[in-house]
Amino acid sequence: MIFLSKVLRQLFYLLVIVLFFVLVANVWIVSSTSSKVFSSYDSLTNHRVALVLGTSHLLTTGAPNPFFNNRMETAAALFKNGKIRHFIVSGDNRTRYYNEPLEMKKALVKLGVPSSAITLDYAGLRTLDSVVRSKEIFGQEEITIVTQTFHSYRALFISDYYGIDAVAYVTTGSDSDEMEKVHWREYLARAKAILDLYILKTEPRHLGEKEPIQL
Repeated sequence: MIFLSKVLRQLFYLLVIVLFFVLVANVWIVSSTSSKVFSSYDSLTNHRVALVLGTSHLLTTGAPNPFFNNRMETAAALFKNGKIRHFIVSGDNRTRYYNEPLEMKKALVKLGVPSSAITLDYAGLRTLDSVVRSKEIFGQEEITIVTQTFHSYRALFISDYYGIDAVAYVTTGSDSDEMEKVHWREYLARAKAILDLYILKTEPRHLGEKEPIQL
């Protein structure tokens, strides 16, 4: 019983430390980047290239993903209003049956964005990969990130770490109640971002040859 009591006490202390770290990570990331998150065209800086972060166009149920649709509609509106001249659509392309960048391009073209204004990044396996590759592969020192508000803070935090002048233009569509678990996952992802950047020194899984975007 004494041994079990000690183990339980140590597990409790460990849980407290983990929860405290997650809390501090979230406060740090959100507070340090919230001034760069915009939902109004008038507030945007004059960045010519937008990085659209990938997500599946379908939910696991097979229904349309509202996050995907909101991102594409928001990105297309930026182009139509002359705020963005070119897009990097960055996402996962793990199999020939799952191709986020291609689905994003198809959606943007359908919304009136010319294909010549879209560059596909097939190696955006994580937010970190997408952000770093926008600079290291596609040569962009200044970007506007298009995603949901809850996701934008982490993307901006990573951008700041890598010396990228980034702002986020966030979608205004309301999030579905069934997507609440995504918000909870983001709390943990922010803590993981701190570990990746400052402790583990995580690098993108794929870099490769540079493909600078010419405007």
